Amino acid sequence: MANVSAVSTSKGRWSNLSKYASRIFFVLIFLQVPLFRVPCRSGICSTPMQVTSSQLIFSEIFPLPLVKAMLYPGAVANGLMTSRTVPSWDNLLNVYNLINVKEASAVTDLQRLEVLAGSYFSVAGALIGILKPGRMSMFGTLLIVWGLIKEGILTKPTKVDPERAVYVYPTMLLALVCSFLSVKYDMKKVTRGAPSRPVAKPLQSSSKAKLK
Repeated sequence: MANVSAVSTSKGRWSNLSKYASRIFFVLIFLQVPLFRVPCRSGICSTPMQVTSSQLIFSEIFPLPLVKAMLYPGAVANGLMTSRTVPSWDNLLNVYNLINVKEASAVTDLQRLEVLAGSYFSVAGALIGILKPGRMSMFGTLLIVWGLIKEGILTKPTKVDPERAVYVYPTMLLALVCSFLSVKYDMKKVTRGAPSRPVAKPLQSSSKAKLK
């Protein structure tokens, strides 16, 4: 009974931890806290939401009002923190330099497919994680980290514009930790030991025969 209660207690704590981690990750993604800085189709992107939105507008997979609804919470938070003003809905695309994104070259994003795919998974994982925490956020964050490492370490260009150089903010570590903690693990399987083997008991007939 003590083992069962300990397992249930640890499971409840881990469930709450994954829930809170998913909420923090959602805030980081949808309020567009800067995690990195990479060149993208719209110019310079510093959040997975910006990378995802530029691609969604270019490909026209989602309706434009839906993409603007995804961008608006972060635009409001950024506007209140920097200039204490709320950006207008109609001017939202100008704020993120997304007006002429369809005419921009796709070479910039094709060179950073890991960051692009990771941004997609991070945004989707942050949204789904509010309802049911899963592994999508962790997978997307790992893809972004690998893309940034590949860009910053494995490739060493001779001339780099400081304003367009790849940069990783300390908040990226917080997003990585939250994405790992948002994954739910079955604590019963972790703490469950090997099943005990039943001890064979002699049959009553055989024991009586031996006595005779």
